[in-house]
Formats: sequence, structure tokens, C-alpha cells
Amino acid sequence: MRKLFITVVIAILVYSLGLYIPTGHYVAGPGELEDLGELIRVEGEERVGSSNFYMVTITQHSANAWELLYGLAHPHYDLQPAVRVIPPGMSREEYNRLMRSWMEDSQHLAQVIALRHAGHEVDIVSEGVEVVDLLPGSPAEGMLQPGDVIEKIDGQPVTLAEEVVKSVQQKQVEEMVELSIRRNDVLHRYEIETVEHREEPGKAALLVYVRSKEWYPLLPVEVEIETGPVLGPSAGLMFVLEILDRVVPEDLAAGRKVAGTGTITMDEQIGGIGGVRQKVITAEKAGAEYFLVPRENHSEAQDAAHTIEVVPVGTLEEVLAFLEGLEAEAHSRVEPALRAAFSVCSPLFVANRP
Repeated sequence: MRKLFITVVIAILVYSLGLYIPTGHYVAGPGELEDLGELIRVEGEERVGSSNFYMVTITQHSANAWELLYGLAHPHYDLQPAVRVIPPGMSREEYNRLMRSWMEDSQHLAQVIALRHAGHEVDIVSEGVEVVDLLPGSPAEGMLQPGDVIEKIDGQPVTLAEEVVKSVQQKQVEEMVELSIRRNDVLHRYEIETVEHREEPGKAALLVYVRSKEWYPLLPVEVEIETGPVLGPSAGLMFVLEILDRVVPEDLAAGRKVAGTGTITMDEQIGGIGGVRQKVITAEKAGAEYFLVPRENHSEAQDAAHTIEVVPVGTLEEVLAFLEGLEAEAHSRVEPALRAAFSVCSPLFVANRP
């Protein structure tokens, strides 16, 4: 009896320790499929038809010892070192604030893109692009610092963080980029040599985190997007589609269930995201028929799919062309059925004429 008691106590201690011992890793798993028709409201506009556009989330949190083991064993979960999730020197709170600002950016961008695409004029108010943090080894160390506001790149004014990222990534690795920044109301100019992006080989980077500083669109109609605790910019594409579906007469998805993910820029380019495998699994289990995915994530998404159709896209125009194909397919199914029904019913109408 004493031996059993000691064994139970040891087991409880080991289990308890496993709950609290830090592992230095984050675990990511499938999340939820969110119907954007319930999260987005456009003034005076209702969703047309029965289409559904979905945002897909993942779960991600610091892994204790047991979650680490579970993540290693379960095929739907991925583990990443904490330094690949949260930059060194940045606290979890600071990281969440950055992700929250990126989510706000993606919502504002979606509003602007969708309404402009529908023919509205939308102006933007911005205070510039703020430097949030520098990654270790950044070529901007000793020049840029948190709180700096980037006003120009290579002499061209910038108002949004995405413009800074795009301008840098258009450079070659080891090519110089000129930044004009404002610090304490004093203007400074720096020439900085780009380095290779740590997660996207071949792409130029400065290893600097930036955010759009206090910017917002002047909308002709009120648009509200409520995503609760979901953070980050990866739902930008799906926000655009849901808003656009409200302000154009067409039923964009032709009654189909379309999930997807991807960032979107002001020039309607769709960018890659993380956690795509878990998002495909989530969408498939929830019964979505199609999954829109950035081209650079296509291979990983396809490997995770079994029944859902994965659709690689690079621009909003490609997405809309795909949706037009769904509408044409829907018409091709409906028209023969209508003709068949009419051919059966028409003799009855003829026979009963007065």
C-alpha cells in the first residue's frame, strides 16, 4: 500500500511539473472556421444569396512538456522554437500589440480595396510608418531605432507598412535602400544594405518590424469587422471578398462554401501566411468546399488536403476569375434542369388552355 501511495505521489508530481516546465517551443494546431457574414457589417447592405466566405484560424500557444510531446506525436500539430514565433527581445505583450496592429491594418486595407474595386472613392489618412523593433543582426542597427517614422524610401513617400515591405523586397539582396526618417521632429537620411530574409530565401530584407502609424480610410459607407481575439494580417483576402460580396449585385461565390487565407496589399497582391496546414485541416473538417491559398503556400496546403479543393491565387483578379468560374458552373447545372422541367410541364399548359 505504501509503495502504491509513493508511486501515485510521484506520478502526480511528474505530471504537475510537466504542466509548468517551459520548453522554449510554441505548438500550433487547427482552430475554427468563422463565417464572415456574422463578423462583418456593411451599412445598408446584406449578403446576397447563400454564399459563405470563411476566415480560418489556428490555435497557437507556448507548449508545456506534455503539449510538446503531444505536438510531436499528433500529425495535425506543429512545433516551432519560440524565437521563430516571437522575435528575441520582444515580450509576448509587445508581440500581441504588433499582431493587433497588423490585424487592424488588414481590416482597413480590405475596406479600401473592396470599396475601390466596387467603384467608390476612398481617401486615406496616415501619420506614416513606425519602426517597432529591430531583429538581431539587422543591417539597420546603429541607424534606425524604435519610434522612428519612415517617411520616404528611395525618395518616394510611404504611408503604409506594406509599402515599406514591398519596396525593400523589390530590391536585390545586398542592394542599397535609402530611408528618410523622422525622429523627434528631426529628419534623417540613411542608406542601408539589404540582407537575405531569414524565412524567405532570395528575398531582400532589413530585419525591421514596422507598423502603419495611426492610419484609417475615409469610407463612403460604414464597415464594421469584429474578429474578437484573432490577431495578425492573414485574413485580409477573405475580408475583401466578404465586403465586396455586400456591395456588388452578384452572388460572388455562387452559393458555395469558400474558405481561405492570405494577406493582401493595396495593389491587390496576395501574400503568404503561416499555419496553412492547420487552416486547411480546419476548413476541410468544417465542410468548406474550396480553400483559397497564396501561391507560395500552395504545396503545403495541397499536402494537407483530402476532400477540399485547394485553389492557389496570387492576385485579387485571379480570385474573382475563379469565383466567376463557380458562377458559370452553377448556371450550367441549373439551365439544363430548367429546360427539362419546362419540357415536362409545357404540354400540361397547352392541354389546359381555354
